[in-house]
Amino acid sequence: MIHNSSVIDKNSKISSKVKIGPFCYVGPDVELSDNVELVSNVHIEGKTIIGSGTKIFPFASIGTQPQDLKFKGEKSTLEIGKNNMIREYVTINPGTAGGGSKTVIGNNCLFMISSHVAHDCIIGNNVIIANNVPLGGHVTIEDSVVIGGNSAVQQFTRIGRLAMIGGMTGVLKDVIPFGLSIGNRNYLQGLNLIGLRRQKYANQKIIGLDKAFKDIFASKNLHENLSRINGEYKDNELVIEVIKFIEKDKKRPICSPIN
Repeated sequence: MIHNSSVIDKNSKISSKVKIGPFCYVGPDVELSDNVELVSNVHIEGKTIIGSGTKIFPFASIGTQPQDLKFKGEKSTLEIGKNNMIREYVTINPGTAGGGSKTVIGNNCLFMISSHVAHDCIIGNNVIIANNVPLGGHVTIEDSVVIGGNSAVQQFTRIGRLAMIGGMTGVLKDVIPFGLSIGNRNYLQGLNLIGLRRQKYANQKIIGLDKAFKDIFASKNLHENLSRINGEYKDNELVIEVIKFIEKDKKRPICSPIN
């Protein structure tokens, strides 16, 4: 069902099962899958693909030109997965040539009012981004991350799986999987223990992760600390995930506790 006040380009690919409310615009290179709903006053352009069951609320702007002065009109894409909730005034930009020309969002995410996803971001599944949170370009957010309201994430930052960012946090350093990060300039307060328990990880695994957390951050030299505990936690997949995250990009600063 498409409201007669909306403008839908004839070259767009629109499922017969979409619902488009009044005063929406859908550009020529847009693809909308089954059961996508545009409530009203939604603007979508560029090479944008939106997965089934995604619902977009009024005044969201999706797929418009990246806010990057290096962008020269090159072809780039925005891929949004299934069953996402994109609330009012959310802005999501496609990629640029400097970042692989692609912005990607997974499934079952919630983007609250006035959040922003910049060019070349990669966002996993089941992510919650609260009100007024901007993500800079090239940010990577893994599955099941929660970012509290009025936080800001600096470009190129990585946030690991099941991490939680408290409200009004300035995220300048990478946050390890399962980390709990807060602060005007973010630091690690500890582990997201509630999130781990909700995911039904065994208590023994969580206890082991907590012990490893203390060992990994025993001093400011993380890589020396990691070499010291080499092999000690090889049977704990949570610890292994944290170690791999830290070692994946040794040039990136890692958010640490305040000692």
